[in-house]
Amino acid sequence: MRILDMMTFVALARHRHFGRAAQELHTTQPAISIRLAAMEQEFGCKLLHRTGRDFGLTPAGERVLQTFRAILLTYDGLKQELADDPTLSRKVVRIGAIDSVSSTWLTPFVENLHFAFPTLKIEITVEATKSLIAGLSNGELDVIFAVDPAIGDSFRSFSACVLQMTWAGSPRIIDPDRTYSVDDLAQMPIITFPKDTPPYRMIAPYFQDEQVLADKLTSSNSLYSIINLLIDGFGVGAIPTVTIKRELKMGLLHPIRVSKRFPAMPIIGSYQADTQVELMRLVVEQARQSAAQFCATVDPSMAWVD
Repeated sequence: MRILDMMTFVALARHRHFGRAAQELHTTQPAISIRLAAMEQEFGCKLLHRTGRDFGLTPAGERVLQTFRAILLTYDGLKQELADDPTLSRKVVRIGAIDSVSSTWLTPFVENLHFAFPTLKIEITVEATKSLIAGLSNGELDVIFAVDPAIGDSFRSFSACVLQMTWAGSPRIIDPDRTYSVDDLAQMPIITFPKDTPPYRMIAPYFQDEQVLADKLTSSNSLYSIINLLIDGFGVGAIPTVTIKRELKMGLLHPIRVSKRFPAMPIIGSYQADTQVELMRLVVEQARQSAAQFCATVDPSMAWVD
């Protein structure tokens, strides 16, 4: 359970209004609703009962409120102690992530770190897997979230989450009611990441013959560029489903029914194990929690913790 979630629930109980709670916490009403849903799922019970625009706390919600208030009181005291500690105020954590992480759970992860360690300085780099591993190896990054792990005696790795991949394309060029074979897809323009990247290594075996891709391939190292190319009808692509939720809902993209499912993509965290050992342990713990909490808010078929 995050400090941010506790603060959200206490603000909701105080204001009895989602909009005013969101305003106090400098966020949006949907973000408040997502946090509440995650808390209720974690506790396994309803914390609020709603009647129209009004709501009150359930008996379980009253117990949770009392506990959260006590924890936050202790937390505020600890935060003040840490703020007065000059050794902690100088610490920096340098985080690297691929686009698929930056567009999903990187923001709540950074929020969690800020709430847990108010004086910690955070630097973020968004790059491809190969560049992130190089940055970690060169000592330019402390922790990365990519498709491949960093290999070496000074590194440790862990599974953060798994993202399901979906073939998708513009409704202008695909038939959502048709089931496409591998050969059918091979006849279409394909948009993917560059040849030396992990996502491409997943695409090539899917077709069993790299030559199939030679004349049909458009590549980009940016997830956002790939999504825009798909929307504009330049081709089809296999992409993490959760990163195009909005586009699928709006009908800008359609999932392609395929006879051969594309494999899911793991997100692997790797970090420096020999420096700032205690800080890195806490950062990794926050990363695990943030990824798990994000997965709990989306369709389980899109993202999950392995």
